[in-house]
Amino acid sequence: MLGVFDIIGPVMIGPSSSHTAGAVRLGRMALAVLGSEPVKAEIYLHGSFSQTGKGHGTDLAIIAGLLGMRTDDEQIVSAEQLAVERGLAIKISSADLGPVHPNTAKISVEDQAGNKKAIIGSSIGGGNILITQINDFNVGLTGELWTICVLYKDRLGMIAKVSDLLAKGGINIAGMHVSRTGRTGLALMVVETDGMIPREIIDRILGIQAIDTAFVLEPVID
Repeated sequence: MLGVFDIIGPVMIGPSSSHTAGAVRLGRMALAVLGSEPVKAEIYLHGSFSQTGKGHGTDLAIIAGLLGMRTDDEQIVSAEQLAVERGLAIKISSADLGPVHPNTAKISVEDQAGNKKAIIGSSIGGGNILITQINDFNVGLTGELWTICVLYKDRLGMIAKVSDLLAKGGINIAGMHVSRTGRTGLALMVVETDGMIPREIIDRILGIQAIDTAFVLEPVID
């Protein structure tokens, strides 16, 4: 059942919950996936985001999210200048991202060390978002829950091993999605949890043979 804030949207800097608040959260999710301060960002706006995003401040909102701002931050209107001051190079263009929601963006980010991540996500109304892709992996993240993403060499028993470590740490799993790419032999396990995931649990997961990397996403829904 939807609550009143799901319908009218969050406390935010306007004018639109879909084009502004949701866009801020998409930027924050890209920042969380990178896990470090970006120095480069390429933003590709699709559909309605591309057609009306400039007037609704979608470009500024995504940049603000990449700077770690929340939906009610009064500095959103100055996000472009703040990005320049912080050394974040931004490139924004239109793109056809295929059969996706009209309020969709692809955000590619890179940090000083050359680490690169990319997400595709949609603002689906009322400030809510849905992340459908991290790099080449299909996902389904709303940004409402603590999430751990585990990249590993695809082999038998990995889901059970990760789940067991979370259970032993008292972490309840709220949802899980696994995506595989045939080209690389890698899989991405995305686990949403009911609470914060302690660093020691992450370290134990990283100790599992065949794990490539693991990173935690904090909720971006305020």
